[in-house]
Amino acid sequence: MTNEDLVQSLVSEGYLKTPAIIDAFLKIDRAQFVPEVEKRFAYRNEPLSIGFGQTISQPLTVAFMLELLEPQRGEHVLDVGAGSGWQSSLLAELVRPLDYDITQNTQKETKKATPYVVAIERIPELAAIAKEHVDIYGFGSASIVAVYTGDGSRGFPDGAPYDKIIAAAAVHEIPDAWKEQVRVGGRIVAPIDDAIVLLEKKSADLFEERIFFGFSFVPLVTD
Repeated sequence: MTNEDLVQSLVSEGYLKTPAIIDAFLKIDRAQFVPEVEKRFAYRNEPLSIGFGQTISQPLTVAFMLELLEPQRGEHVLDVGAGSGWQSSLLAELVRPLDYDITQNTQKETKKATPYVVAIERIPELAAIAKEHVDIYGFGSASIVAVYTGDGSRGFPDGAPYDKIIAAAAVHEIPDAWKEQVRVGGRIVAPIDDAIVLLEKKSADLFEERIFFGFSFVPLVTD
């Protein structure tokens, strides 16, 4: 099975719909974000171990969550639970400047003062791996993605406000920090126990919520 086969299956099953997200899945190869021993399984539609008790999420789950998030070019996104960096890199491809060429790792315009994607990972060893992986496409050196080690439940206030916030590991309720750090009009997509929740921020203290059941996640590692 190839990456193209995986993407086509996600399209045919209705998980991938948006052309930009489909294109990002084609460009950001999942096999580059799994350990060597798991590479032969990289294109299976299932979670895989990345060590330290963590997994790289099932492709259909990542596709489903990104479709809910609706990342747009030029937006500022917080990625909680970076893991090995696959979702962070997909986000980077979706929000990067149009003149950034991932095949050449080049960008014509001056680097943005703050990264487009802020990725938080609690496990230091995984954060180091994520930093290496996002720079396969030059996203780190071009200041498109910045990976930090820390407790993702606190968000990352230095980069707030965010247009979008997405989490790859489950919480029992959406942290207040995330609600505060997303801008009015922004979105939060995150797992709560065995469901995925979409929150749309309508005002400073008003959120519209949608819940999608039938998923499974590792718990978010916090301090």
